[in-house]
Amino acid sequence: MTDTTREPAAEVLQLIERLESLVSGGTRVPLTSRSLVDEQEFINIIDQIRAAVPEEVRQAKRLSQEKERVISQAQSDADKILNAAREQAMSQLQENEFVRQAQEQADAYVRDAIQRAEDVRRGADQYALAALDELEQQLTRLLATVRKGKATLERSLYSSGPEAPADQ
Repeated sequence: MTDTTREPAAEVLQLIERLESLVSGGTRVPLTSRSLVDEQEFINIIDQIRAAVPEEVRQAKRLSQEKERVISQAQSDADKILNAAREQAMSQLQENEFVRQAQEQADAYVRDAIQRAEDVRRGADQYALAALDELEQQLTRLLATVRKGKATLERSLYSSGPEAPADQ
């Protein structure tokens, strides 16, 4: 029923819009602010929302795993760079006349490798943080929309008549 290539947050928002449309398009009860909606369609949409929200959670987990993979790859790259720098430094140290120059170059390689590793690690952290911020914003908007829909339904259900609960 849903398009699997669509972004999960967009799917959830579309389902909420369908739910809102169902409520606003329901048959109005004369002389009240109440409306009648198709219960089965309402429940189906709620079930679809429940099915789509866990995808957001899985997406956050994938982002976290991707961050860890990028950090691990950065560490591996840094280790390779450091090993290459050490090997090059050792080879240069074997030549007596270039000892001082080799030491300076090895130090530069090590500093460069450390700086590159930090840059990659920082970039990975920034990427993951931005992705998680975006996901948090989407989930916050989704939660606000759901709460607004619930509040509208509760107001509609309890706005008139003696059957309204005292504390809702």
